[in-house]
Amino acid sequence: MVALMIGDRSTSDVIVRIRTDEGRENWFYCHSKVLVEKSKYFAERLSEDWPTCQIIDSRNCIDVFCQEPDFNSHVVSLRLLYTKGPQKWHGVRNALGILQVAIRLGCHQMAGACKEYLEAVPWEEADEEEILKTIPNLGAPYQSIVARLQPAVHDSLVRIFISAISFATSSPSLSFKELKSSTQEQLEYMLTEDDDPPLFTLDNELVRSSVKVGMRNLLRKFDGSIESILAASTNMILESKSHEFLSHLCDISWVCQILGKMEMMKDLVHYWAGASENILRAAEHVRKETDVEIKIVEVASKVLETVGFGNVVLPTLDRIRMVKLWLPFVQRARGSIERDDIKCDVDEEEEGVSPAKLDGEIWQGLESAFVSIILTLPSSDQAEIISDWLRSEYAGYPDLTEAFEFWCYRTKVARRRLATSTFL
Repeated sequence: MVALMIGDRSTSDVIVRIRTDEGRENWFYCHSKVLVEKSKYFAERLSEDWPTCQIIDSRNCIDVFCQEPDFNSHVVSLRLLYTKGPQKWHGVRNALGILQVAIRLGCHQMAGACKEYLEAVPWEEADEEEILKTIPNLGAPYQSIVARLQPAVHDSLVRIFISAISFATSSPSLSFKELKSSTQEQLEYMLTEDDDPPLFTLDNELVRSSVKVGMRNLLRKFDGSIESILAASTNMILESKSHEFLSHLCDISWVCQILGKMEMMKDLVHYWAGASENILRAAEHVRKETDVEIKIVEVASKVLETVGFGNVVLPTLDRIRMVKLWLPFVQRARGSIERDDIKCDVDEEEEGVSPAKLDGEIWQGLESAFVSIILTLPSSDQAEIISDWLRSEYAGYPDLTEAFEFWCYRTKVARRRLATSTFL
């Protein structure tokens, strides 16, 4: 049997006119056999039961009216009725237009194939917006098309978060470095409030518990790395140990972002306060590693800022020890990092190398944190710290002038109060 072809006037027994209210129209020589078989709409129009079937030529010419933007979709859909085998949809936008026409004309096979195509192919963001405007109006059978855009159920959200936080705080091989970094970025994005609210509330106990477990596992591995470095001779620190130490520091710096968003810095701050001496001893063993210094400064800044703002309360003796330990380290580290930056800038110009650098806001944040913490200490401890700072070769940073001024003012006021009290 000879295949019927659209536009073949010699075998056509019906004309389909696709028309718009603006006067645009196309005529197509078609075949009632094809139209009736593949379209419920045309089957009804060509049936004896159609109200105008007795009017002369009414069954030989069928008008299909549409809006101007849908004109091409109607033309393509009509041609597709004659296509055998896999159909080409020519992209998401075209398929979406054809789907609407197929539903309107009752072309169930075409609509089903179009639906499967839209469910299977990737979409661009502009496609998503168009799909979200269109699909909800097409009825229940087609809502599965937008399944990928539906919000995940709560259990699924929690499950993926727990898996992600476990991986992000693990120590996979170097081949997984990029995947781990990407996972950390997505976790941070989940908890970030931007144009949309975070995916989780701060009081979600399952999420908080998984973060706490991940953090504790990470700190346990960091402790092991510190012990390994301290147990080795200074001249025998293997590159692998330095890399492991740096890797854990990077993870701790990242987890601080998560803990800060979830207001969970307390455990980390208490850990850091207790482990500070060992951390600094380990840092001394790998002191040639500028990247290590940078990461230690990053974490120390987050911890000290948390204490300085009063978000986590440490006992007075712990605050004194923190300042006395970290102030000299930060002073030396700044000088070392800045010298390395200058050297790397030269190397970058010569070789195109992009060195790791420290954001100026971190130095400013540390300076403010030191001032805030110092001002909470007993006056005699303030005096000792400020005296050491003034005698230091690094007195230019941090600038503790504000703390010095407050100490002077408070000391004079205290003496006046004491004198007044004695006189009375």
